[in-house]
Formats: sequence, C-alpha cells, structure tokens
Amino acid sequence: MQVQVVDYTAKEAAEKFVKSLHETGFGVLINHPIKQGLVESIYQSWQAFFLSEEKHAFAFDPERQDGYFSTEISETAKGHSQKDIKEYYHVYPWGRIPAQLEAEILEYYRLTSELAAELLDWVEAHSPADVACKYSQALSLMIKDTPNTLLRILHYPPLTGSEEAGAVRAAAHEDINLLTILPAANEPGLQVQDQDGQWMDVPSDFGNLIINIGDMLQEASAGYFPSTSHRVINPTGKGSDKSRISLPLFLHPRSEVVLSENHTQASYLLERLRELGVKA
Repeated sequence: MQVQVVDYTAKEAAEKFVKSLHETGFGVLINHPIKQGLVESIYQSWQAFFLSEEKHAFAFDPERQDGYFSTEISETAKGHSQKDIKEYYHVYPWGRIPAQLEAEILEYYRLTSELAAELLDWVEAHSPADVACKYSQALSLMIKDTPNTLLRILHYPPLTGSEEAGAVRAAAHEDINLLTILPAANEPGLQVQDQDGQWMDVPSDFGNLIINIGDMLQEASAGYFPSTSHRVINPTGKGSDKSRISLPLFLHPRSEVVLSENHTQASYLLERLRELGVKA
C-alpha cells in the first residue's frame, strides 16, 4: 500500500490518482492549479488571527457550526477520550468571516471547490460500472450549489508540556464528507494507516495537494473507495515549539442528496456530529 504522488498535468493523471484513492484512500497531486503563494499568504494571515484576541468575537454558533472553535471545545475523535490539541475556524461563504481575511479565503474556497468537482469527475469516470451505478447522481452534481462544503482553518499550537496525557494534535479518525482537499501544512505530522494497521507518513512536501476519501463517498461507493484512518502526530524536539496551520476543504453534497439506502447527506452528517460531541 503506497499513497501515489501524481502529476496533475500528466496524461494518465486521472487513472493513477483514482487508483491510489481506491487502494489507500489517499492521493497526492503535484503541478496542480492551486497557487502556493495564495496558500502561504493564508497561512500567515490566519496565524496572526489565531494569535489575536479578535478570534473570540467569532465564537462558533452551535446551530450553524460556523466561526471559531477554541481548544477547550475542540473535537474528540470517535473512539477517543481526549480532545485534540487544536483550535480552528469554520468558513462557509454564507457564514461569518473576519473582514480583513474574507476576500482571500473565499477565493481559495472557490478555487479548491472547482478543482474538487473535477476530481469527482475523475473518480466517477474511473469507478467500475458496478460501483458507478450505485451513485444516485453524478458525483460532481452532488455538490452543485451546495451550501454545506466546509473550509476549516486549523491551528495546532506549540506544545507546552502541560497537555493531557495521551492527547495528540489530531487523533486517528476518518473524515465525514465526500473528498477532502488539503494543501501540505507548514509543518509535518500527517500519517495514514495501512491495511496492516501500520502508520505511514503522507508525502507532504510543501506545495503538494493531499486528497483523501471521506465516509460519504465510502458510503456512496459501497466501500469501493475507503475512508482511511489518518492522524496528526505531536512533533518532537525543536519541532514542538512550532505552530502548524492546515487548510482542509471538506467537500459535502447538498443536504437532500441520497448517499445510499441508509442515508442522505443530512442524516449522515447529523449522526457523525453527535459522535464527535459538537452537536447535541
């Protein structure tokens, strides 16, 4: 099992990329259309935001799930008892965004959403016929005009040594959505679990774009595309005093989209948010 690094501009890119998603739940793109300068600028401006007191004016709304989530109310991964060591901000185009950060982050949201639709077309084109027939509609149509796609700006603060025993930056988990689009973070730490239960570093050179399957696509494909466990481990040595910024885009269908005989997007999401302890 090996996560493949695929040149987005190569003739065989779609086939190789989807093969990696099927075999590992992950794929990595290089020479993709998301400009590194935009990503670096977002890292810098949101790092400053997380270090400011302004973030508290945007405390999250339990109903809308937008805004700022502090380390005190951070997620507890399914099956774990300690909260992750992170704070984060949920961006939706219809949600609250600090004025000085809005234009740039919404441009990133637009560009990555457009790329994600193309990648879903790749997935569908290279799904076996007996898998593709299970999709209730074209995968890229599932996200057309969706209000549900979530951009999360994550800040993993430097470690102080006073963290709860066993707590990590992001405990092993699977994502809820269809696909997750993630530019490599400004610090390493992302790992994926292989079929033998071993943890492997995801190729995370700065500039790489990391894509992984979420539970909703696993559900829609009847397991052909696996939602693979992954985690962000705590740094050691000098790396422990550095922040880590990450920008995952969680691609969600519209609420009414049928994923399987058991779930729509809305029913599946509600079930998982309750498991995470962020919704009653």
